Amino acid sequence: MYDFDTVIDRRHTFSLKYDFAGERGYAPDILPFWIADMDFRTAPCVTEALARAAAHGIYGYSDMEDTYFAAVHRWFRQNFHWDTKREWLVKTSGVVPALNAAVRAFTNPDDAVLIQTPVYQCFESAIRNNGRRVVKSPLIRRGKKYSMNDLGDIERKIAENNVRLSLLCSPHNPTGRVWTREELSQYSAICRRHHVRVIVDEIHCDFTYPGYKHTAFGTLSEADAMNAVICTAPTKTFNLSGLQDANIWIPNPEMRAAFRKELTACGAIHPNLFGLVAGRAAYTGGKAWLEELKEYLLRNLNYVRNFLSANLPYIKLVEPEGTYLLWLDFRYYGLKDSALEQKLLNDARLWVNMGHIFGSEGSGYVRLNIACPRATLEEGMNRLYEAFKSQKPSANPYFL
Repeated sequence: MYDFDTVIDRRHTFSLKYDFAGERGYAPDILPFWIADMDFRTAPCVTEALARAAAHGIYGYSDMEDTYFAAVHRWFRQNFHWDTKREWLVKTSGVVPALNAAVRAFTNPDDAVLIQTPVYQCFESAIRNNGRRVVKSPLIRRGKKYSMNDLGDIERKIAENNVRLSLLCSPHNPTGRVWTREELSQYSAICRRHHVRVIVDEIHCDFTYPGYKHTAFGTLSEADAMNAVICTAPTKTFNLSGLQDANIWIPNPEMRAAFRKELTACGAIHPNLFGLVAGRAAYTGGKAWLEELKEYLLRNLNYVRNFLSANLPYIKLVEPEGTYLLWLDFRYYGLKDSALEQKLLNDARLWVNMGHIFGSEGSGYVRLNIACPRATLEEGMNRLYEAFKSQKPSANPYFL
């Protein structure tokens, strides 16, 4: 029903993904697979709603109406069995601003904040840029997927460093893990035992592959929900990132007040008009579009898996359970990160996210965005093949 195959020219649209390669010194024909937005038009119900709003011609200050909450409430109830409350919802311009506000709201300068690396790079920057200390409990790779470090390590890190806050990515970016209810409950129990608040980034919650189901953190237990700030948005799901719309759920009224105080201090109090219009339309009428999109992404995933297996067997796919971001292991080639990046940029002419930006545990890995038409993905894989077809694996890969 929906067209995900057409290649849409995004150049000269203020696109961060496509319009700023030259400023960074990259070749004009470089193919971008880096930042996490999609090369697909959003659901028709969204573009129609935006067109109506634009035609109105008045774009003044805006705020959330009951109709917006009704749409997002229905979405989480039907898809995740989570019965949200209107008073829990705080609007922000995005999950990243919310992470920064939460770090300031729930910690003091020099307090410690726990993350599990490799992880979305804005976690660490939100901690460091606000003058807090980063404490890491690295994820452990077992075969083709990652797991949380043993619970003893997490608890020791919290106790030894007097951790006051944790940032949790669920589903996980960049490794693609979809945490089980048991994993989330065990992690949350440790945090509650040590009076550690949990900030959960669930922005990829709508993207899971067959056989996996996202567990909304707010459904674990009332105690877990009351200790958490749960960050969601329609932006990843419906390709609306430029419209600056996020839904931050804070069941605990004291935590909610502290978070709102921080937003007010920043002057970030009015949500974007077009973000509200688009979010309401997407949550109301975008379900069929999303389901077809997920089928398309699954086919893209299968294509990459088969291509690598047949043509580039030394590039290992870490099997994703969710998100549209693939975590590729290049370590068998034994290339240092700088050499690998230059080969990808200069020989393959591919713009990707290098794994080390997600933490030192990501060295030798690459994050690849497959939310694009098949023709674009095929061109990217063919470029990768041409660049690496003669590259021999290292006899002693320094990573392994």
